[in-house]
Order: sequence, then structure tokens, then C-alpha cells
Amino acid sequence: MGKNKGIIGFILGLVVGALLYFINIPGLSHEGHLCLAFSLMTVIFWAFGIAQPGYTSGLYLLLLAVFKVAQPTLIFSTWTTSMMYLIIGAYLIATAVKESGLGERIAYWYISKYVTNFKSIIISIFALTFILSLLIPHPWPRAFLIMSVMAVVVKSANIPKEDAVKIGFTVFTASIPVSMIFLTGDASINPLAAASCAPETVGWMEWFKVMGLPMIVTSFITMFMLMFMFKPSREVEVNKAEIARKRAELGPMTGKEKRTAFWVILAIILWMTDTIHGIDIGWVTLFIAVMMAMPKVGGILTPGSWSGVPVQTLLFLTAAVAIGRVGAATGMNAWIAQTLLPSTVPENMFVLAAFITFVSILIHLCFGSVIAVMGIVIPAMLAFTKPMGLTSIIPVMIAYTAINAHFILPFHNLAILVGTGEENGMYTEKETIKFGVPFTLVLFIITCVIEIPWWKVIGLW
Repeated sequence: MGKNKGIIGFILGLVVGALLYFINIPGLSHEGHLCLAFSLMTVIFWAFGIAQPGYTSGLYLLLLAVFKVAQPTLIFSTWTTSMMYLIIGAYLIATAVKESGLGERIAYWYISKYVTNFKSIIISIFALTFILSLLIPHPWPRAFLIMSVMAVVVKSANIPKEDAVKIGFTVFTASIPVSMIFLTGDASINPLAAASCAPETVGWMEWFKVMGLPMIVTSFITMFMLMFMFKPSREVEVNKAEIARKRAELGPMTGKEKRTAFWVILAIILWMTDTIHGIDIGWVTLFIAVMMAMPKVGGILTPGSWSGVPVQTLLFLTAAVAIGRVGAATGMNAWIAQTLLPSTVPENMFVLAAFITFVSILIHLCFGSVIAVMGIVIPAMLAFTKPMGLTSIIPVMIAYTAINAHFILPFHNLAILVGTGEENGMYTEKETIKFGVPFTLVLFIITCVIEIPWWKVIGLW
């Protein structure tokens, strides 16, 4: 089935791209015409998973360059900004925290202190995800680290399979809203949203000011929904002796762990004070990662640690950013906004938020890829809301929330997808759909009832 899906997507993408290439589109420049054809073809390739996204992203970037849709400096502009080096540094830091054992030590310490029953297990998952989101700037390593600790809890407490599945699903679901609290919570997606807010600058503290409270509330809503919808089949009694044994096996804190803790704490301090020292957090993150590899003061990262930086993801991000930037330069974004969106912008802030949320969810429902849909929706919404004179942060963050927090099937969010299967989070599409459908409706509450009033309070609207 997967192979056939890939072939169908490949043919469909080529057909759609060719049709858009050859038909006449009034009001769109030649370069915008090409950008539209190549972009939609690539999004279809991504949605159908015809190949690893890095390859299809590379093809898209090549097409833009070879057909001179835009200057290479614009197509590959992501590599000239700090965002790319924030992502690279974040992956290296995540590797250091995981390989040093620091993250595992913190997780076992927390569980030994605060976990006693099933409800406390669910709460602990969210608490650990929050704590580790400051130490490990990527949701996947965090989720797998927490899952490895939860596997010990499941085994030691003799938790039945049906309840273990609920715990696994909670681990990966929690990673979505909690990762949106801090700019460095998800170093792949959050910087992309922050960069889309240009010319406004969204640093670490500005991100927390805008998104911190709404996403903390969203995390609580998610946690309570999980508790209500996935009740345990029987009460659980955590085996504290087994957890104590696992902590004892780790032994005293090693020099590598201490050095890792030092550099991560320094990173957090520098991230939080970016408006004071004025150094971009991208350079801060790369500096911390580099220092972790230096002799004496570091000795944490090794040459092999570079394998933790996925080149394919960097290409994917480059392509997703290029859709927005090249689309803006060629007039594609403005054309999409004028052609597919209403001619008038809703003046009521709640109606506008609901509209952006609806369009974002609808497109994400069809195409799946968070980054790809952000690359299409955010530029279109910026063009759509431009006549209102709003700060760009508002449409960007509404769309970002609706897209990144939305899922019904596992492929709608990679954080959910990577956890599916017996060897990962143990859950299937069944749990994903059961939670995702009602949570899709909750997203309107988050954007309209939580975010908009909060932004009004802080003077953003």
C-alpha cells in the first residue's frame, strides 16, 4: 500500500505541476507561475511521502535555481540566517544531554519523588517534558528519553498493555503543546514561525511573552483531556524500589554530566537574556554546542555526534522557508491570497482568528506536513491580513498554533508519527483519531478564547 501511495503521489504531483506550468494564469508573473507549479508539486510529494522529504526538498530547491525562479541567495537564504545554526546547535545539544545521561538522571529523580499512581504518571510526563524542553531543544529525543523511563515504570508496576499504550500515547502527545512554550522547545519548527514574523523580531523572551501562557494553558487542556479520555483499566502502584535501583545503577553524577549541566544552564541563561546582551540565540546555541566539543571544558560531543544533525531535515526546512520567501518575491503569495481567500478581511478579531484557524486546519488535514503547510498558509495569511495593519506576529502565531497542534492521523504531526508502533509509543491510529478529532475542535478555543484575549492584554493587538 505504501509503495502504491508513493507512485500515485509521484504521478499526481507531476500532473498537477505540469498543468500549472502550461496553463495561463492571469495576474501572476512568469516566476510566480513557476513557483506555484513547483511548490504545489512538492507539497503533493511531501503529503504522499513519495521519498524521504530531504530528497524531494532538494529537487524543489534545484528546480527553483535551474529555472531562475529567484536568485540562489534568496532560495537558500535560510543558510545565511541564524535560524539554521540555531537548529544545528539544538540538535547537537540534544545529543549531548541524551548521551551524557543527564536527561535520564533527571527523569528518574523526578519519578522517584512524585510518581505514585496512574494520574501522577500522566502529570509527570507533562512535567518532565516541560523540564527537559529547556535542556533538550527538540521534541523527539525528549519523547524517546521519557518513553525509555516510562518503559521501566510500566514493567516494574506490571501495568497492563492497554494502559501502557495510553502512557505511550501521552508521552508523544505531550511533546506537541509543551514544545510550543519556548522558542527553543522545538528547534525545527518554532524558529521557522519566528522567522516568518519578519520584520518583527521574535527572540526567546518575546516568544515566551506571546506564546508562553497560551501554550501552558493548552498543555493543561491536553493533559486533562488525556486523563478523561484514557482512564486506566485498574489503579497502578509504582514500584519505587525498582526506580531506586535504576537510579543507583546510574551511580554518582559523572564529570561529563556536570559539564553538560553547566553548558545547558549557561545556554538557558543566555537564551532568556537575549534582549539584554543582544546576541542572537542562534549564535548562542551554536556557541554552546561548539564549546561542548572543546577539550577540558567540554569533551561531551565527539566527531560521531554530527550524525545527530539530520541533513535531510535541514534541506526540508530550507525548502519550506523557500516556498514562503520565493513566493513573496514572485507574487505567488499575494496571488493565492487574492484568488483563494475572501476579498474582505474580517474586522472582528475573533472571527478573523477562527477563519485563519479553519483554513489552516483544512489545508493541514489534506497535506499533513506541518512545515510544508506553514510554508503555504503563513505567507498567504500575511498577505491576506496586510490591509489591517496588524503586527505580523498575530496571523503567523494563529496559523502556527492551528497547524502544529493539529492532528487526526499520525502523519499529520511527526511528533505523533515517530511514536507509533509497538517498539516506540505502542499506540496506533486508533488512539490518535480518538483524541485528535475532539482536539481539533478545541483548537478553535485555544486560538480564539485563549490566544486573542491574551494578546490583547499584552498590547499585541
